[in-house]
Amino acid sequence: MYPDLIEIFGVKISTYGILVATALLIGYFTLLKLARREGISPEKAESVFLYAVIFGLIGSRVAFILEHPESVESFLDLIAIWKGGLSFLGGLAGGIVGGLIAVKRNSIPIWKMADVSSPTLALAHSVGRLGCTAAGCCYGRPVPNAEDVSVGIHFMKDFPFFYIVFPTGAVAPQSIPLYPTQLLEAGGNFLIFLVLLLLTKRKSFDGEVFSLYLLLYGAERFALEFYRGVTPPLPGIGLTWNQVVSVIMMISSLILFFMLRASASPARER
Repeated sequence: MYPDLIEIFGVKISTYGILVATALLIGYFTLLKLARREGISPEKAESVFLYAVIFGLIGSRVAFILEHPESVESFLDLIAIWKGGLSFLGGLAGGIVGGLIAVKRNSIPIWKMADVSSPTLALAHSVGRLGCTAAGCCYGRPVPNAEDVSVGIHFMKDFPFFYIVFPTGAVAPQSIPLYPTQLLEAGGNFLIFLVLLLLTKRKSFDGEVFSLYLLLYGAERFALEFYRGVTPPLPGIGLTWNQVVSVIMMISSLILFFMLRASASPARER
């Protein structure tokens, strides 16, 4: 809704960039706090965070460009993340790769670290989606039969009970009523964070929190894709590639859950 937060000496500071930076800071401090509970030193947790962020940004940008090659018109466009050109699922894949490298380098128990990272990621992702709302990226499909096209948030009777009209300068189409997919995902991610945070105190084995994260976010993203207007469905199946990845995430979460539960001793007894 507000692509540019402030302007200093003619340089515009994007709201998206500020909120993404805020999400990273929140994620950093949350990770350190949860890591201490699992007996992981702050130094090792910081290493995982750094690797995950760097690889996550690379994976996120690469995935976005592969999905939207038309967005690249110059070399600068390859790194123009301040315009909102990031793919979360690509970032998740890259972040996992980076995290695994750091885990191995620092000899950290992999599933303990995965459990610590999951609520951290959900919380940071929630804040990051507010940045998407500001920039207008990851926008929803047009809302049928919506009459008020003035800029702002408008309420309606049917799900999701409100829609957004973006102003000139936003990434999203302007003056068109759109489903508020960014805000819906921000709210959903925050609920996932609360569920995972509660589970971290009651988990039965290492890896349980991570398994639940894959299941919950996969289900959330699968449902939201029906309302998003960014990625077209794949020919023949009527689902977007993000939905295909979401299904894989959910199936993988169930397989991982039962494998870890069968092979691991209770987390509280270690």
